[in-house]
Amino acid sequence: MTKALQDAFKLASRLPDDDQDALAAAILEEVALEEHWEATLAGSSGALGELADEALADHRRGRSEPLDPKKL
Repeated sequence: MTKALQDAFKLASRLPDDDQDALAAAILEEVALEEHWEATLAGSSGALGELADEALADHRRGRSEPLDPKKL
């Protein structure tokens, strides 16, 4: 565990029990979401590569347009 996380837990331990439980639930949810996201990305690398290849091929054929951030 990093020092920053240790410091955060030390400070959080001063909170009322209900607040500590809410913080713990938020951390657990965030970790679960991160693990799910990582697993999803790992399983989709082939599909992402195919989409990237298609986009590059379209660009080389002149079928793409410059992105204008002001129009987003």
